[in-house]
Amino acid sequence: MTTIYDFEALQINGKPIALKKFKGKAMLIVNTASACGFTPQFAGLEELHQTYGDQGLVVLGFPCNQFGAQDAGENTEIAEFCQLNYGVSFPMMEKIEVNGSGAHPLYQWLTKEAPGLLGTQSIKWNFTKFLVAKDGQVLKRYAPTDTPKSMAGDIEKALA
Repeated sequence: MTTIYDFEALQINGKPIALKKFKGKAMLIVNTASACGFTPQFAGLEELHQTYGDQGLVVLGFPCNQFGAQDAGENTEIAEFCQLNYGVSFPMMEKIEVNGSGAHPLYQWLTKEAPGLLGTQSIKWNFTKFLVAKDGQVLKRYAPTDTPKSMAGDIEKALA
């Protein structure tokens, strides 16, 4: 059986990171974009990171350019944008695809574990979020319109 700990990702600086590094922590995994109507959610995601990081929450941002070409920049530009405009200090990964044949294996797995409305497995837009429990099980999938603040109660339960 595959678990989240079987996956690796490339950090925005190009260095690989094994997700097993986060074993025993809750994770909030988000496909992000720098030029989207939901981009201000970076501030809320950073707030969750600051509030719950010491309690075991890891926020992971995965830039994606598949929705309206809203993250067309290079990884270095994306990293600078996130840090400069939103003070992002949570781990950002390299730009990936979340849908289609080129979808990152992690996203292929996440969408099977927590399908969207009517069982669809595709990601509909930027800032779709997945909350993963400390045991590596996907607890919930959130729509782009779900604000980071609205997830605080679920995050607190996942950390308990």
